[in-house]
Amino acid sequence: MIIFQEYLFTFGWSLVGAISMAVAFLVMMKVFNKMTPFNEWEEIKNGNVAVAITIAAVILSAALVIGKAIG
Repeated sequence: MIIFQEYLFTFGWSLVGAISMAVAFLVMMKVFNKMTPFNEWEEIKNGNVAVAITIAAVILSAALVIGKAIG
């Protein structure tokens, strides 16, 4: 029974972490959108690959920073 409780505890914290990461990602993208003079999502919809690569780099760099902070 104790192992089951530990599994539930771990699952709960994983869920909290996933939700907080999603919220942090949305805030990060809003801040990035405010810093740039154009709408990135419209440019990506229009097929601008350079903007898509830039957005991917921002996402990966944020993931690396958060990963290093956690581990």
